[in-house]
Amino acid sequence: IASIMNRVRDLKNKYRNEDNITDELNCTKISADTTDNSGTVNQIMMTTNNPEDWLCFLLRLEKKGIPQMDANLLNRLIGRYSQAVTALPAEKHSQDESYARILVRFAELKVLQDPEEARDQFHLARLNCKKFAFVHVAFAQFELSQGNMKKCKQLLQKAVECSAVPLEMLETALQNFHSQKKQLLSDEEK
Repeated sequence: IASIMNRVRDLKNKYRNEDNITDELNCTKISADTTDNSGTVNQIMMTTNNPEDWLCFLLRLEKKGIPQMDANLLNRLIGRYSQAVTALPAEKHSQDESYARILVRFAELKVLQDPEEARDQFHLARLNCKKFAFVHVAFAQFELSQGNMKKCKQLLQKAVECSAVPLEMLETALQNFHSQKKQLLSDEEK
């Protein structure tokens, strides 16, 4: 009887610990599968499925090469970003900065494949994450790079009107636009 009671106690402790482990999952604990990363993706989706873990995983995946130079990496990244966007409902995460960064980076990668699809993705990011200035600036930068000066200026002005933050980022982008710079924000300003 004592041995059975010890076994029951061990099982109770085990299940209590497993519940705590799922709460403690963070970016550093996610395994880095070097092939298709399906294990990591499944782990994220089955446990936390939050924008922070997705962003951390995606940025780590991007470090494996240069998407502009490696078509295989670009396709894999676009697939994973698409999977993240699908797995994270906008109505739940629209106020989350990591979610906004995922949407913007997905659009930036799509530019390399299909600018029209990229425009749709930037539009989606702007609709879902209005409060973040960097979302508006990224979309405006895209339009500027496509030669759409009027649309670029319009996007920046609308971002100011809808009180996206930080306002200083938008003001700097507008100043750089009026100075006819090719980049709305330098790396330091970003």
